Amino acid sequence: MGSKLGVNIDHVATLRQARQAAEPDPVHAAVLAELAGAQGITVHLRHDRRHIHERDVELLRRTVKTRLNVEMAATDEMIGILTRIRPDMCTLVPERPEEVTTTGGLNVIDHEAAVRSAIQALGGAGIRVSIFIDPDEAQIRRAAELGCRMIEINTGRYAELVPADLEHAPAAAWEEYERIRQTARLAVSLGLRVLAGHGLTYRNVMPIAMIGEIEELNIGHNIMARAVLVGLERAVREMIQLISD
Repeated sequence: MGSKLGVNIDHVATLRQARQAAEPDPVHAAVLAELAGAQGITVHLRHDRRHIHERDVELLRRTVKTRLNVEMAATDEMIGILTRIRPDMCTLVPERPEEVTTTGGLNVIDHEAAVRSAIQALGGAGIRVSIFIDPDEAQIRRAAELGCRMIEINTGRYAELVPADLEHAPAAAWEEYERIRQTARLAVSLGLRVLAGHGLTYRNVMPIAMIGEIEELNIGHNIMARAVLVGLERAVREMIQLISD
């Protein structure tokens, strides 16, 4: 059995905010993704509210039937909001105002105090906590030491090295793939559940989905890009087919 699919619907809200309009509604997208077989819905509540807003998270909490995962910076503001709304899980991510999208994993070692505080506060509210983390042994070991029980390995560098097709992927791509595979194995040995995501596409996802230790993939942009052309339900089904084979 292949990996499960969590669908990130941020860019539905990005399109809505481009015109400061009421549509498209991320809640509608979540319902369609679940009907197509997605086993989780992910959104990123950013400090600048560039796409997802608090109201979206509140409505999604009441609507999503599978699992609602909210990506967040480990700040007092976000901890306060999400311990009130109580999604099924939160993923701690780094966040910089000038970035277009998340560009790397959270440095757990440099931000140990904030990560520990977030894990304790969110966990105390009954929320499962994951950390978006680079495939780095030291970072993963420290995450486990801080009491984290789940991580999402950043596949961004692998995806950047395989923008088109696997046949022409450079050696560096397979080196990064092996790093992901080995750190996923390490994480499981430390008692962590392992997810993965960032930059994955229909063209490069299959090797990552074949890593047995990775139980779920979070994918957003590429699914939404295809959905513009073929519809969201078809786009989700096609990705599920790829990662399940």
